[in-house]
Amino acid sequence: MTFLSRALLVIGTVLLSHACYSAYEHASHISAITSRNRSPSSSIHLTASSSPAPTALPLDISIETVVSVVLICVGLVMDAEQLKPISWRVWAGQVEKESGGGGPFQGLENRVGFMDIRKQRKEFADWVREKGSAKGA
Repeated sequence: MTFLSRALLVIGTVLLSHACYSAYEHASHISAITSRNRSPSSSIHLTASSSPAPTALPLDISIETVVSVVLICVGLVMDAEQLKPISWRVWAGQVEKESGGGGPFQGLENRVGFMDIRKQRKEFADWVREKGSAKGA
């Protein structure tokens, strides 16, 4: 893990934690304001001209959340290993060596088909009749 990717991950995590804490504080502040304004014993009476308390998350918290997620994503991408080229020929050769010469589709080619229950039932009934006739003779 390079220093830059680790730094981006740490900064992004700290920013995301701060954004979550700020959102929690904002929500608790809004709920405290609305519960205080709705209580009957409150000395403040709501009038028709008073505006309701804002419930939307402030823009700075939203921007901080988006920036922190982008920083975390960039840090993770920078820390990832280099992608290896995909070569069907090489992969199929490895699978063929590992499976003993069957190729990559050996499992599909050698799978069991649908079972014919009626055929198996008839074979079993014939076997029972054969055993029954052998005992009777």
